[in-house]
Amino acid sequence: MQRISALGLDIGSKRIGVAGCDFTGLIASGLTTIDRTSFDQDVAQLREWVEQREVQVLVVGLPYSMNGTLGTQAKKVQNYTKRLAAALQLPVEYVDERLSSYEAEELLKAEKRSPSRNKGLIDRKAAAIILQQWLDMRRSANRRIGDQTP
Repeated sequence: MQRISALGLDIGSKRIGVAGCDFTGLIASGLTTIDRTSFDQDVAQLREWVEQREVQVLVVGLPYSMNGTLGTQAKKVQNYTKRLAAALQLPVEYVDERLSSYEAEELLKAEKRSPSRNKGLIDRKAAAIILQQWLDMRRSANRRIGDQTP
C-alpha cells in the first residue's frame, strides 16, 4: 500500500482547522486549530505540521454555494490557498466542503458539547471531515483503477 501524508484544511477568516491522516490514508483526525493573525504566522504554524508529518499534499475545503457555484468566500479561499501552497511548496487538492461545518456541529451536539463554546473544535472536526472525504474518494478511485487492471 502506498504511504500518504496529507493535511486537511478548513480555512476561515478567523481560524484554520487542521487535520491529518494516518500514513495508510484510511483515517483522518483533527490536529489543531490555528488562530489567523498574519499570513506569515499562518505559514509558520502550518510549516511545522508539514515538516513533522512529512506532508505531501494540502487538501482544502472549498465552500461552494448551495447551487454549486463558487461564491465570494470560495474565491477568497482559493486566493489564500494559492499563496499558501506556494509558500509551503506543496500541491493542493480541493474538496467540496458544503455542510462540513454543520456536520461538525452536529457531531459536537451528539457528544453533548456546545458548538458555540467550541468554535476551534468545530474547525478541526470540519477539517477532518474534509480530509476524510478526500481519502475516501481517493481510495474509491484506486479501487476502480484496480478493477480495470487485467
